[in-house]
Amino acid sequence: MFDIGFPELLVILVVALLVYGPERLPDLARAMGRGYAEFRRAMNELRETFDQDETVKEIKQEFHAAQREVLYGPKPSDSIKINPIPDVRDLDAARGDHAAPREPAPASEEDAAQEENGALSHDSKPLQTSSGRVDT
Repeated sequence: MFDIGFPELLVILVVALLVYGPERLPDLARAMGRGYAEFRRAMNELRETFDQDETVKEIKQEFHAAQREVLYGPKPSDSIKINPIPDVRDLDAARGDHAAPREPAPASEEDAAQEENGALSHDSKPLQTSSGRVDT
């Protein structure tokens, strides 16, 4: 950190011994040790505070995302793709059925015979409802 080797440390100790004297040097070392321990404790608390702040930020982001989803609906996702409904003719072509479209089958054999003769006309007979009214 400070790149202090043994010779530099020895010079610092000799200067401290000359300045403070042999009686106060142990008290000075004790005070420096306590100060260093207190500094480390403060740094650890600060680091824990930053970790807690990051956790709180993540929780807030998740909360705000959930709140937006509840208020405004889910966010559209690129992973959800809506495919259009294919045309029936495309399905017939994919199946290999190239025949002409078929006419709807008549309801009964009698209707089929009348339709062939041209006798069945839907416009000519009135419809009667269950209430007895006649619709035209």
